[in-house]
Amino acid sequence: MRIGLAFTLKPDAPPAAAPDDLHEEYDSPATVRAIADVLRSLGHEARELGDGRPLLEALLRDPPDLVFNFAEGHGVSRSREARVPAVCEMLGVPYTGSDPVALGLALDKDLARRLAEAAGVTVPKGITLSFPDDYDGDFAEFPPALAEAGLTFPVIAKPVCEGSSKGVRSKSLIHTAGEFGPTVLGLWNDYRQPVLVEEFIAGDEVTVGITGNDPPQPLGVMRVVPRRPDEHFVYSLEVKRDYANRVDYEAPARLAPGASEAVVADALTVFAALGCRDVARADFRVRGGVPYFLEINPLPGLNPETGDLCVLAGRLGITHADLISTILDAAVKRYGLG
Repeated sequence: MRIGLAFTLKPDAPPAAAPDDLHEEYDSPATVRAIADVLRSLGHEARELGDGRPLLEALLRDPPDLVFNFAEGHGVSRSREARVPAVCEMLGVPYTGSDPVALGLALDKDLARRLAEAAGVTVPKGITLSFPDDYDGDFAEFPPALAEAGLTFPVIAKPVCEGSSKGVRSKSLIHTAGEFGPTVLGLWNDYRQPVLVEEFIAGDEVTVGITGNDPPQPLGVMRVVPRRPDEHFVYSLEVKRDYANRVDYEAPARLAPGASEAVVADALTVFAALGCRDVARADFRVRGGVPYFLEINPLPGLNPETGDLCVLAGRLGITHADLISTILDAAVKRYGLG
């Protein structure tokens, strides 16, 4: 097949006034090459399409048989990950992965948690907050709002429509009322979007990989284990950037009896509730054997060295090439292209 690769490349540096993680989830040329090499090794023609206008022009000029999509989209819009699938559907070009609706819902953590909870999955207590652009208050309104949502400190705050731990820093874990207003307002100013505030779940950080359709299959469960025991461990961007020194990745995850089965069942439930396809990775915290859903990523990072889904696969003896092939095969079968 003639396969086009849709991806969003990481610029050299963010603008001076922007947070340093603005482009954190965008891909490097090494990731693009790795995926293209796998596709070529399978006998396909792989062509780099990129994102934005170059992608549009390439699809109009010479559409491929299928687009292998891992484009994150530019900007901070909650619809940015849905743009490539929307264009592909408009032009009638098959593509890997979830459709625009699933990608938009999943990127918006508030909507995703609402759908997960409606499907019977446990989520942390939470509230989503916004500020007017000219806000100059004293944060007096927030303690009552937290109390109404049943939230007590510590809580964790994050931008509602970002991935790759953008905005999830060590300071995102808030212990006191005095820290709360400035931290949340800082996130609002940096990312220009609402801020999700959740109860902090002290427990195991786990992620579940899912591939395929009809029915989707769990790839496995991986636990992120801090090298220094910490009851307030957060899998923050600082940790991810220094993962080799800060954490160990354990797969299969050693969890309390029944917890692995519960977290897999919940991941599959969320996958179905959002209408995900072909591949996804779902993140949970497990406390007292109970999984608490955090988010699902239907566009997981596919860097062979650092992508959590790829790390999970590798710990289970699944090569990067096998993982890419599995994602491709799921889409090919779904479209009846084989």
